[in-house]
Amino acid sequence: MLDYETFCQIRDHLNRQQLSVAQTARAMGLDVRTVAKWANEEQFHPRKSVPRVSKLDAFKGQIVRWLDTHPYSAQQIYQRLCEAGYTGGRTLVKDYVHRIRPRHQEAFLTLDFAPGETAQCDWGEYGTIGVGSTRRRLSFFVMVLCYSRRMYLEFTVSQTMEFFLSCHENAFAAFGGVPSQIMVDNLKSAVLQRLVGMAPVFNPKYLDFSRHWGFEIKPCNVRSGNEKGRVENGVGYVKKNLLAGLELPDFSAMQPAAQLWMDTVANVRIHESTHQRPIDRFNDERSHLLTLKPAGFDLGRISTVRATKQFRVPLDSNKYSVPARYAGARLTLKAYADRLCIYDGDQLVVRHARSMDRHQDIQDPEHERQLLVQRKSAREQRLVVQFLAISPRAQGYREGLEAKHVNPRAHLRKILALVDLHGKESVARALDDAAQLQAFSAEYIAHILVARRRIGEEPAALQLTRRSDLLELELPEPDLSIYDRDEGKEAIDVKAQ
Repeated sequence: MLDYETFCQIRDHLNRQQLSVAQTARAMGLDVRTVAKWANEEQFHPRKSVPRVSKLDAFKGQIVRWLDTHPYSAQQIYQRLCEAGYTGGRTLVKDYVHRIRPRHQEAFLTLDFAPGETAQCDWGEYGTIGVGSTRRRLSFFVMVLCYSRRMYLEFTVSQTMEFFLSCHENAFAAFGGVPSQIMVDNLKSAVLQRLVGMAPVFNPKYLDFSRHWGFEIKPCNVRSGNEKGRVENGVGYVKKNLLAGLELPDFSAMQPAAQLWMDTVANVRIHESTHQRPIDRFNDERSHLLTLKPAGFDLGRISTVRATKQFRVPLDSNKYSVPARYAGARLTLKAYADRLCIYDGDQLVVRHARSMDRHQDIQDPEHERQLLVQRKSAREQRLVVQFLAISPRAQGYREGLEAKHVNPRAHLRKILALVDLHGKESVARALDDAAQLQAFSAEYIAHILVARRRIGEEPAALQLTRRSDLLELELPEPDLSIYDRDEGKEAIDVKAQ
């Protein structure tokens, strides 16, 4: 259908510019018949459209009556119309219901908070990051003071209770005080159960934590994240302003980057709601915060574990060593955000720095050294027992070895080796002889044994195995003719003279 603006352009082309109908149609991209039709009209009179008949027309009054009695959905209305004889489509019903009953837009009140009254906290997640030899999910904790909008941000690789409470205490230390209330979502670290019409069931650990620091827990209603909109906006602000496009090689660089960002961007920008810098409004809020207590809360997450045969305790796919004497024992593990402590009853067994890596064996060399010392002591004890079993007087000889030598155990091992070669009785006699001579050494015992064996042995007959060795030799007859030759020579010499 032609509108008024197009009609004016047609009249302008025809009357003022003196164009023909065909030229006007070509210039405006219209059909020639359309231009010819409006060329003779002096006034614009829009064409009245004839309303189309719809299959829904006969049922519109009934739909209105149904919606007045109950807030039916469009699907329920469609089902009822089909039962009443409606043969049209469901989309037609849906569009009509939405037109006569527009969607309700929920309205929210703007909440105002007094200085120091309330803080809001929540977790956020953003992909993964390298930690040592592995990659872990990157989480971050955000706490926002509702009056000043000052933000605290801390990155972690876990959202368990010890990290949740540790982030709280670090935020209190950064603010220099504690807010009177903390608004939290219904996460299990804070709220165990939340039923409509009933008081929330708080996590006992978080409840004790709140009593220690003096703040009140204020949980949001179920599926009402808008009630803590300040921290929700803060989580989104961290993702868009800090993390988007940020390239950091390792988790260890995250917290320094977060601190720099808070000091130079987040807490010094002009906030769009307050039109002031959060750090400036915080100067008015600081004095209204509750005073920090000198002693912190015990943040450790307690569990019972059993040490393995290799005297290791598992946690988060890592293994931590304990002294070897606790292999197979039941121990108490207290896991903190930065460390873990292992107890045997009330006695502290060991303390380790907590590793955020995976599949690592964290050990104290002293624990393995204790086992090696125990094994060495056991070996030495067996050595002494075996030596004393040689003779009743072996103890005296052992004392002489210890007085004469720096390493008497080496001599004991050598003497025990002589027992295997010469027998127990022979070595016992040699010990007695050496003790009388005050000769305390394994070499003396060896010389005595060798000498005594040499004296006590009878010479054996000569054993010859070859016939030539029996001295039955066949020698050729001697050649005596040389003597005859020598006598003849002498006779010639005599004649010549």
